[in-house]
Amino acid sequence: MQIEAVKKLHDEDIAAGYAGVFLEDQLEKKYPRAAKDFIWQWFFPQQSLTVLEDTKERRRYHLHERHIQEALYEAVRRAKLTKRVTSHTFRHSFATHLLQANYDIRTIQVMLGHSDVRTTMIYTHCVPSRTLKEARSPLDF
Repeated sequence: MQIEAVKKLHDEDIAAGYAGVFLEDQLEKKYPRAAKDFIWQWFFPQQSLTVLEDTKERRRYHLHERHIQEALYEAVRRAKLTKRVTSHTFRHSFATHLLQANYDIRTIQVMLGHSDVRTTMIYTHCVPSRTLKEARSPLDF
């Protein structure tokens, strides 16, 4: 599993005395030890360590998005898919599956980081409307 591989790599890095992952300046100032904590490690780490010129610290960065895109392109090619697939396709699939599972549109909006619910509602066009309970007239009771 990926998380186990990351944990092993992290343990090896710590044993070798590395300075941690790259964090935003404010975050590193607020939590000075966070760069070495496993919770902050990248899920897709770069294979090599980066040496900082001024401090000579060795830090690990995440894979460049190009590496993920190339791996996805190769997987799509090997699977002989005829549809265009990008990493953004996973975002659309995620939103669509949440709608199919009857998640609230506002919850999905927050998860996707949309500022306007109308952007999220674009996903509703590809999910058939499911009525969980048929509306009935009061006269039918």
